[in-house]
Amino acid sequence: MTTQYGNQPTGQRAASGNVLSIIAMVLGVISLLFLPIVFGVIGLILAIIAKTVRHEQLAVPAIVVSAVGLIGGMILGAVLAGA
Repeated sequence: MTTQYGNQPTGQRAASGNVLSIIAMVLGVISLLFLPIVFGVIGLILAIIAKTVRHEQLAVPAIVVSAVGLIGGMILGAVLAGA
């Protein structure tokens, strides 16, 4: 489907434009409970790539979610291991 202003598809870019950011957010949430150093770091790297290389709109929230998941997961693991 095209617009009247040109031959640009409608909706395609919005659907696939934030893929790395969404994956980074999911990994950030997973890192709260499982292997925070692995999932949190991978999520943070993907979010930084999404911000610097691909200029995705959801990259900044993805960086925040991944960082909180990484740090929060490590704190939660330390608290639960000490109890």
